Amino acid sequence: MGMSSADIDSNEQAILDAIEVWVEKEVRPVVKKFDQADEYPHDIVEQMKELGLFGATIGQEYGGLGLSAWTYAQIVMKVSSVWMALSGIFNSHLIMASAIERSGTEEQKKKYLPLMASGEFRGSLALTEPNAGSDLQAIRTVATLKDGYYVVNGSKTWITNSLHGHGTLLLVKTDPESQPRHKGMSMLIAEKGDGFIVTNKLKKMGYRSIATCELSFDDYRVPVDRLLGGEPGRGFIQTAGGLELGRINVAARGAGIAEGALKLALRYAQERSTFGKLICNHQAVQLKLADMVTRVEAAKRLIEQAARKFDAGDRCDLEAAMAKLAGSEAGVFCASEAMRIFGGYSYSVEYDIERLYRDSMLMCIGEGSNEILRTIIAKQLVERHKI
Repeated sequence: MGMSSADIDSNEQAILDAIEVWVEKEVRPVVKKFDQADEYPHDIVEQMKELGLFGATIGQEYGGLGLSAWTYAQIVMKVSSVWMALSGIFNSHLIMASAIERSGTEEQKKKYLPLMASGEFRGSLALTEPNAGSDLQAIRTVATLKDGYYVVNGSKTWITNSLHGHGTLLLVKTDPESQPRHKGMSMLIAEKGDGFIVTNKLKKMGYRSIATCELSFDDYRVPVDRLLGGEPGRGFIQTAGGLELGRINVAARGAGIAEGALKLALRYAQERSTFGKLICNHQAVQLKLADMVTRVEAAKRLIEQAARKFDAGDRCDLEAAMAKLAGSEAGVFCASEAMRIFGGYSYSVEYDIERLYRDSMLMCIGEGSNEILRTIIAKQLVERHKI
């Protein structure tokens, strides 16, 4: 018997409610400790396994929850409103899973997706290199076919989840001479092993506790059956397919930070008095709160629009780019306005607002910088309204 959409909605609502309770009860009390120490939250990761978070968007036939992108985005917002870095532990993992589910061979799906859904195999995404960020075609990591293996040499940087994860989806050049360049790129399902070296955990202003590292590959061998989809030269297309979900997720992180900052500011404004009245009665503070809530709600609507198009299987690169732009900028705006509302206390690590402020800026830079996204938005806009 199939589930009706009402059943699915109530099921997804139950999951959202469970996440909310967990975030308040288990996460909020320990965030400061982990963030200040820049320490990986192993216990929280075990709880995330039990909640099924590592299988959030993986199909139910592989043991995942099979959640829609919109429900997933709401989970990311809830988690990020308290501790954005935590969403990094399951996000790049799920982008890897989604690429395997979308582009992998039957064998690859059967082997990896159940292990990924349970959190037993936790993955990441290895695209960026020291000299190739948004321009992915400039990557230099090369994989040479030899005796049934791809032999990989090169390096990656800014790879989140690589220290405590079990493997990564690795973007390589299988044909460095190829013209156009993108036709020479492939994705490998790379499990940790000899020659897969996690070299350096980067120290970051924010987004702490989640290990973001440099990787180097020294004659690292990947069996040929781990070439994603079984056909070389499709890596660039496979990557582009995951960017929409990635952007919806980053948008949700930014909007989550924005909402977290608004909540903190709203509460503080009703507790703190100056010049004989609560600061929520001062016009200067009211104007800030009004702008903050408007930005939060606008970002959420754009995220919902992009996620629902994604769920319907429609093209949503324009919508995902607008959501990411609005969500990430809302995060920076609200965190920064909340700092002003908190005044001097905002600068104290005793208050959560300084962490939201530190974490917010990354969302404008990651998954395509907002400057590049604006050009994508404009190009898509012109494309859709050709005279």
